Amino acid sequence: AVPCSPQPDATRFVCTEPTLSAFPTGLPPSTVAISVEFTALATLPPTALAGLPRLQELHLSSNRLAALPGALLRPVPTLRVLDLTDNLLDELPAGIFTGTSLLQHLVLRGNRLRVLQPAWFRHLAQLEWLDLAANALTEVPPMAFHPLRSLQSLDLSHNELATLAPGMLDGLKALERLNLEGNRLGTLLPATFVPVPSLRLLFLQDNKLQALPDGIFLPLRHLHVLDLARNQLRALELPPRSPGPALDLDISGNPWACECQLLALLRRVSPQLVTARDTLCASPPRYRAREVATVTWAGDTDC
Repeated sequence: AVPCSPQPDATRFVCTEPTLSAFPTGLPPSTVAISVEFTALATLPPTALAGLPRLQELHLSSNRLAALPGALLRPVPTLRVLDLTDNLLDELPAGIFTGTSLLQHLVLRGNRLRVLQPAWFRHLAQLEWLDLAANALTEVPPMAFHPLRSLQSLDLSHNELATLAPGMLDGLKALERLNLEGNRLGTLLPATFVPVPSLRLLFLQDNKLQALPDGIFLPLRHLHVLDLARNQLRALELPPRSPGPALDLDISGNPWACECQLLALLRRVSPQLVTARDTLCASPPRYRAREVATVTWAGDTDC
């Protein structure tokens, strides 16, 4: 028997049969959501989604897809959610999203993408969530994300980014969450965050940052969470203190120079230091291995 036979008039189709190797056929036109996940599916025919004009969600995570046909999504202009997590995709056809202008969630996490094509994003003005984590990206072309004016969350964590191109975040005025954790970033340009004034959460932990440009976080007046843990920073930059809750700040695992500049900044902004126990001074010698928080508020500093 063929695993996972479709039911007539159903609106949702779910199949997690490990032996499934061909995309199911005969799905009713009433289908709104398809989940074919954790299967042996390695290829999709160009007509896989033909006759499904109401489809809004397509979940294809944890399969063995290495390529997608360029015409795959043409029959489903109402698609809102596409999840391709944990496949073997090393590229996508340039025009694959040309007809899916209503797409809101696009998840490409855990694939083998090395290059981003700006053409993918040209028609996705309603996209709110883009997850490109855990690929092999070494760069993001300038202006690649410029059409994504509705984007609220961008995840580029666990790639191989060593630098961020000037203008990489241009156009992302609605962006609230940016994850760059676990890359190879050694430095950032002073104007990196100017295009994203709405940013509330910024994750930069587990990179190779050695210094931050003066005022790099000044445009981020709504920042609520900043994670700089496990870099190689000795000096700190922070966004201006804003009304409302204190900034959640993780600066653990860096070799901090507990000089007056750092201590005065922490006193002025008064962030909520997460994992304070692992946030230690590396210099000067008299403060070495002491907690930054303790030194900041101690009365024995000459600042």
